Amino acid sequence: MAVEVGSVLEGKVTGITHFGAFVELPDGVTGLVHISEIADTYVRDVRDYLTENQVVKVKVINVSDGRVGLSIRQVYGPPQRSGGRGARGRGSSFEEKLQRFMKESEQRQQDLRRSMDSKRGGRGTRRG
Repeated sequence: MAVEVGSVLEGKVTGITHFGAFVELPDGVTGLVHISEIADTYVRDVRDYLTENQVVKVKVINVSDGRVGLSIRQVYGPPQRSGGRGARGRGSSFEEKLQRFMKESEQRQQDLRRSMDSKRGGRGTRRG
């Protein structure tokens, strides 16, 4: 079976490093699953997700100079969210997130100003 970009194969984890995991594919070809391609969430330690000799499904994402790049997270696609918004099904848009961030940021700044003013004795008052 030829290793082609886009194909999904099953392989065995043969080694784990701080930057990813080596997976042996059919026909004895070995590829690397980079730490960023293990899960859709932040991966601090590869060993939290994989163990040696574990059988995993991987997607071939690149082949160059005899090196095979693999992905586990791309096999399953992006996580599905429940309660999607209409046909888009993506949750909130960038504009909505930005608007919410700006509102929360302004609220935090107001709270900080009030806190600082109360520590100084309020606006316009002088100690003396």
